[in-house]
Amino acid sequence: MQRHEMKIDDRTLSYVDSGGTGRPLLALHGGLSEGLAFAGLAAHLGDAWRVIAPDQRGHGSSDRAPHYRREGYVSDAVALLDHLGLDAPVALLGYSLGGLNAYHLAAAHPDRISALIGVDATIEIRPATEGPLFDFLHAMRYTAPTREELLEAAGPVGAQFVEQALRPLPSGEGWRLPFHPQDMLDSIEACRGDHWDTWLASTCPALLIHAVHSQVLRQDTADAMVARRPKTSYTPLDGDHFVPFTDPDGFHTAVGTFLATL
Repeated sequence: MQRHEMKIDDRTLSYVDSGGTGRPLLALHGGLSEGLAFAGLAAHLGDAWRVIAPDQRGHGSSDRAPHYRREGYVSDAVALLDHLGLDAPVALLGYSLGGLNAYHLAAAHPDRISALIGVDATIEIRPATEGPLFDFLHAMRYTAPTREELLEAAGPVGAQFVEQALRPLPSGEGWRLPFHPQDMLDSIEACRGDHWDTWLASTCPALLIHAVHSQVLRQDTADAMVARRPKTSYTPLDGDHFVPFTDPDGFHTAVGTFLATL
């Protein structure tokens, strides 16, 4: 996957693109991640699909943004499609935070989306950013003179998100995280709410990939999402919320099988 960038106002939006003449698949990563998380999926899909994966605002190599509400994430995705000249509808995949963004993108711009894949992304969100689940974000440092200092501040939980993704500072004097911790807390909080109307607003074929031991998407919510939205299929995977990384073969197979039906 080749890295490129574009400008939105004065911000840089970085993205990776597998290229080729395959059908386009816009892939939106989860929180605390980046577009390269889908490199394995691009390899699995091969020449049939062109995987385009932005580092969403505030993540990876993309610049920080003024806010992290849904409309900002959605407008960035639309700007990327316009930048690439992708006027015809594209397939859309989103994992976790990216899944919620994908639901809103499909609802707001149905003429741009031909199919929707949600990966362990719920629609009923009550984040607890002050609780133990996100304690590591409060302890993180955004910059430090050395990689080791950043990883030490992140602790064992935070380090697993950033160890392979730390960025050198432009000055060459030190390192930074691939996201600002406060931005991530703001982004998590901005997800709060009931997103049922958004999930039900799109009408394209959809797949919900659900980790059956998920800490995020309850089984009863997943069942209701599939039952209430027409043209929605369901694939369970045996794992927790991080199943795309702990069971990449299962994840890749589920996506490829669905895309082959389009």
